[in-house]
Amino acid sequence: MRQVFLKLWLLCGALDAAYATLLTLVRGDGDIGKLWRGVAAGPFGDAASQWGTPGALLGLGVHFAIMAAMVALGLWLARNTPLGEVAPWKAGTLYGIVLYGVMYGIVLHFRFGAPFPNPDQIKLALGLFPHVFFVGLPIFWLVKRTPRPS
Repeated sequence: MRQVFLKLWLLCGALDAAYATLLTLVRGDGDIGKLWRGVAAGPFGDAASQWGTPGALLGLGVHFAIMAAMVALGLWLARNTPLGEVAPWKAGTLYGIVLYGVMYGIVLHFRFGAPFPNPDQIKLALGLFPHVFFVGLPIFWLVKRTPRPS
């Protein structure tokens, strides 16, 4: 189980981090350091946006800490609830949508005042996409394909 968690944590974390980084570059929203310092600002306050490279690295650490929680909960749900018996594409999609709702509807809304649901349909889709395709689906597909220890 530990090995499955580690694989999923690194896979989901890396996919989501690469997506956020690439999206920042494609949209021309600024430098990558600003993105990751913004993530650090969540738990460490607005001052983190001035912390330079250490702040960006801290933001990446925060990202992977959040991903550890998402993966751990997803693994538990896939192994210990009826959700694990549902087709992986259905369970993973549902889990990703719930994660999106928690992240954007609670965390980002109350910490940064982000609108929820986002009235900009493109931004909503761009935010929902990684929660479903880079977190929810990989968790439920990998758990379904990994034999349980006897």
